[in-house]
Amino acid sequence: MTDISPAALRGAVDLSSLRNRPAPGAQAPGAPAAAAGAQQQPVGDVVVDATDATFGQILELSRTVPVVVDLWAEWCGPCKQLSPIIEKVTREYGGRVLLAKVDVDANPQLSQSFRAQSIPMVVALIAGQPVPMFTGAVPEEQVREVFAQLLQVAAQNGVSGTLPVGGADAAAEEAPAEPELPPLHAEAFAAIERGDYAAAIAAYEQALAENPRDEDAIAGLGQVRLLHRVQGLELQAARAAAAAAPLDVQAQFDVADLDLAGGHVEDAFGRLLDLFPQLPVDERTPVRERLVELFGLIGAADPRVIAARNRLTSLLF
Repeated sequence: MTDISPAALRGAVDLSSLRNRPAPGAQAPGAPAAAAGAQQQPVGDVVVDATDATFGQILELSRTVPVVVDLWAEWCGPCKQLSPIIEKVTREYGGRVLLAKVDVDANPQLSQSFRAQSIPMVVALIAGQPVPMFTGAVPEEQVREVFAQLLQVAAQNGVSGTLPVGGADAAAEEAPAEPELPPLHAEAFAAIERGDYAAAIAAYEQALAENPRDEDAIAGLGQVRLLHRVQGLELQAARAAAAAAPLDVQAQFDVADLDLAGGHVEDAFGRLLDLFPQLPVDERTPVRERLVELFGLIGAADPRVIAARNRLTSLLF
């Protein structure tokens, strides 16, 4: 993103249905509004989970500070790389920015309102107006640049307050320390943070060699392999190559990986399931194995995985 402008999404995103919705604990309709300049009640944290029911309050807070909205899902590997970076940067601003995290699967109205066709998708709110930030995982340096620009634009539009954060420090002191990561997992995380996906893959593979039942290593390995495969791919070029060679397995793999990384799960599955029966029997195994790997990234209980797995089974037998 090179230019944050409230006009960029005006008309493209309709939040009007959420603007005046009362949330639990909200002021009753008809009650007198708080006087201008009255002391604001402390918020529990600058990182909050937003829902369809509570988003009206988030919109109101965007008149005091810019609100960053992180649209994510549990099955989204890139989301798990980007969200911790956004949380870290938000906290560093000490109440000058609020981060609202939206689980798109649990909050379909918000997902529809923001027209989240792929995730991770990050949008800001300034005085109730949505402005684009970025789509897809981006490095920490770029996140910091975008946040700095967001604060400048917010100030230009009269949104330059600070939220008083109450209780967060005490809660942090009382919270038990998180268990230390196993050495190979820590090595993998460090490699991911510096963008060395090959080293992260090697660390997770070593962890699995030592303990084949290490579920965290299995999940981490699948996510990092996907990130490693899509690194350097350009979506339009990959789609053009796949269209020009519909039976080129690697070309179809590239687009399926990009689709999955962008949140287009059904498109990724459908592409490979369409390819599978068109190949000679002795060339189908890599496609089946890639599908099984992608199923593992999303989760066996996901209805999209169940439907795709059933279709794959019918193609096998």
